[in-house]
Amino acid sequence: MAQDMEWGPSIWGQRFTGSGSWTLRLRGDLVELTVGWDRHTARIAGANPLRIHQGVFWTDLTLFPNTLDPVTVDGIPNRHGQAIADAIQAVVAEQKREAARRAEEERKLSRRLRFDAAYALIHDWHERVHNSFANAYTHKRWITQEQVRALVGARPAVLPSPKELADLISDADIRTALGGQLEEAERALRTWRVDLFAMAGEVNERHAQRELVECQELFQRVETRPLTEEQSRAVICFDNRVQVVASAGSGKTSTMVAKAAYAIQRLGVAPERIVMLAFNNTAARELEERAKKSFASVGINAAITAKTFHSLGLEITGHATGKKAYVPSWVGNESEKRLKMSDIVDRLKSTSAKFRTEWDMFRLVFGHSIPAFGGEQPKPDWDDKGNTGLRTLRGELVKSVDECTIANWLFYNGVDYRYERDYEFDTRTATHGQYHPDFYYPSIGLYHEHFALDKNGQPPPDFRRYMDSVHWKRDEHRRRGTDFIETTSHQLWTGKLFDQLKRALVDRGIKLDPNPDRPASDRGRVPLQHEDLIDLMSSFITHAKSNDLDEGALDSRLRKMPQDAFQIRNRIFLRLAKKVRAEWDAELATANGIDFEDMLNQAATHLEQGTLPSPYDLVLADEFQDASWARARLCLALVREPGRFLFAVGDDWQSINRFAGADVSVMTGFEQWCGQGVVLRLQQTFRCPQALCDASSHFVSKNPAQISKNVFSETPAVGAVLHAFQVPGKDQIQDAVLGFLKGLSEQVRTGTTPRGRGGKVSVFVLGRYNDDQRRYVPSNWAQACGDVLSVQLMTMHASKGSEADYVILPSMVWGGFPSLRQDDPVLALAMPGSDAYPLAEERRLFYVALTRARRAAVMFTVRGHQSPFLTELVEDKLVVVTDTTGNPLKELLCPRCKRGVIERKTGRYGVFYGCSAFPRCRYKP
Repeated sequence: MAQDMEWGPSIWGQRFTGSGSWTLRLRGDLVELTVGWDRHTARIAGANPLRIHQGVFWTDLTLFPNTLDPVTVDGIPNRHGQAIADAIQAVVAEQKREAARRAEEERKLSRRLRFDAAYALIHDWHERVHNSFANAYTHKRWITQEQVRALVGARPAVLPSPKELADLISDADIRTALGGQLEEAERALRTWRVDLFAMAGEVNERHAQRELVECQELFQRVETRPLTEEQSRAVICFDNRVQVVASAGSGKTSTMVAKAAYAIQRLGVAPERIVMLAFNNTAARELEERAKKSFASVGINAAITAKTFHSLGLEITGHATGKKAYVPSWVGNESEKRLKMSDIVDRLKSTSAKFRTEWDMFRLVFGHSIPAFGGEQPKPDWDDKGNTGLRTLRGELVKSVDECTIANWLFYNGVDYRYERDYEFDTRTATHGQYHPDFYYPSIGLYHEHFALDKNGQPPPDFRRYMDSVHWKRDEHRRRGTDFIETTSHQLWTGKLFDQLKRALVDRGIKLDPNPDRPASDRGRVPLQHEDLIDLMSSFITHAKSNDLDEGALDSRLRKMPQDAFQIRNRIFLRLAKKVRAEWDAELATANGIDFEDMLNQAATHLEQGTLPSPYDLVLADEFQDASWARARLCLALVREPGRFLFAVGDDWQSINRFAGADVSVMTGFEQWCGQGVVLRLQQTFRCPQALCDASSHFVSKNPAQISKNVFSETPAVGAVLHAFQVPGKDQIQDAVLGFLKGLSEQVRTGTTPRGRGGKVSVFVLGRYNDDQRRYVPSNWAQACGDVLSVQLMTMHASKGSEADYVILPSMVWGGFPSLRQDDPVLALAMPGSDAYPLAEERRLFYVALTRARRAAVMFTVRGHQSPFLTELVEDKLVVVTDTTGNPLKELLCPRCKRGVIERKTGRYGVFYGCSAFPRCRYKP
């Protein structure tokens, strides 16, 4: 601070200015102005408290210049006035420097305090992360998603942003203050900023690399074939939720068994805390036997349990309730179940006229659904003249499924009608032909036109000039004065059409006579049979229960269906299903029993609500691609508590059991169903040669909704992997199959083709349905080939999980395979969402069939009736169709229907070329 200083007016100043006596003293930051006997003081606080005004010679000073009582003195020479100003300014400057110094100290202190507060939290959390990771690595344990999520959830939300924290720790003063803790602080901040899941992944990878070495003996000996690195990594990965996407023939069972052995031997998991879940008793027994054998090979004196989902559900509900659940025989036996359902329906029909009427109405009128507005019509029928259309119950051909439904309703109600009879007036002009109204009711003279119009009165987009026809027909009836009604597709979907048609007919004097036993035409369309409707009802109830859908949920699904869905059909079916389901449940209650779907859901509920703690720490689920929602829910309930592990193995490319409740989205949407986890792949197959892997993978992976895999194999090829033989007619397939078997057996006898396992070459003959393989394989094959071949006949579905040297597909014909029987649309109310890709499940079934082969798949087709799947393989240059002697066929496939061939024909005008599938296909080049 400046030294004390004092000023006053000069004698000359007092003389010239007449100023009085005054004294100005500067003491540190205090200004004292004494005027006469009055003393005035002011502090210098960052600014000069005086107003200093310099004249020509003299300076006057004013204290408190901006107040009501300023104090002014003068008479000081200008040079002294400047000195006063300089002295005060020096004090002001010193004050500013001091303030800046204090502000900087406060800023540094504040930054340090902010850093210290944040670092204290981060340091403690970093210690927790470090200890957790270090402990896992030291004790040779996998760092699980559960652990990482807990750490991420505990990550401190400190006030400074990451950028500010980085700036703080770069501060020289803070770094100096940290001293020896600097390196640790930098490490803690890096951990705080890092992606902890990625960090855990790096630590787990180092753990896996070490385990691959240290557990090499276990992986070499646990199965008859040493585990591959893919399989070993799947065994080592011990996260809470692990999905293994296993290619066909990739050794998933070996991986599951080795996983259990690793858990016991390496991690100390108690054998009784491990369960393997399979889909049937045969698979469960195989898993137990494999585990027992594998454990013995590595010195594990223990056994683990393999159960079906149903047996586990039964066990859990028994323990939770104290009473073992009872499953009546008519629940588990398909034939008994069908009889029970039939009894229930018969009883309902006999006791409820409304139920009986709706049951018969559904079966006869609504048994076949209607495609979406403007969608593809069902496969047409044809008559002797080559006319095509859809057959009604009465036997005539109509042009659309809408008209077929209306005609069947009229037939069921005993209404006499004429389809497309000539209009009673001649309408032929230069621009119009003779008019043929859709329906005519002769007893009342009423015409009825049905228009393909939506709720807005608009036709499908590709119906060109359709509205011109609609307006012309309306005008024609108006002009001619004929009695006329019209209906629309939208009215048909909603059911309002039948109310309107009923009123129109009854008001004009027609009496409806509903009769389900009215004999249909021999050529009429076969209605939905009573037994088939029972099967459909049974399947619907199974799916509804499996997906835990009660009446409210089903009603909600019904309301959310698209507007162009066949709503009246769905409403009627759901009303019927509710009554049948209620009776089914009543039958169960009377028997003190439970069905499998309710059992799975109840078991999951007991576990979810904590009624019963999960008895298992490790759950290994096989064939997870075929899991229903109920099965997936039970798996998750078993591992819902912390420290539990789900190991789900499956292949979405082999998901083929949707009809039985399987939901492929459980596999493709694993994280959505099961939570964040690890997805691994087993891509090496030990079954198919590489060429067959490539062909089958190329075919099935065209569906973008499926999980990608790069299947590879070291299995050597034995000749071509795909064969396709064509015969002139279906009646020649059996001889062609026998011819192939004889040729193969001769090659085996002569050593051209090596023998297979057990000294014989194994052959599967796979059909889409049970009677396919029997129809096409001669019963005397064993006499000609049995010494060197073993031939098994089974369906494609039944073959899953098995393998043979050769696979024969005898029915690669249009309508034979793929099956064109689609799920009834009404099942969408109760089933999981369908795969939007065309014939998605049939494609997966074809993949399953192809990949049963260790050497080759052999397909048989019929000229002009080639399966679209075979056509696709041909177009992709994966196979060449030959005759039975192996000569490639030089035929031109019909570009329109893709099943017939272009052939030379003779007609009334001479020779022409056309599709062999006529009249189904009328293509001419």
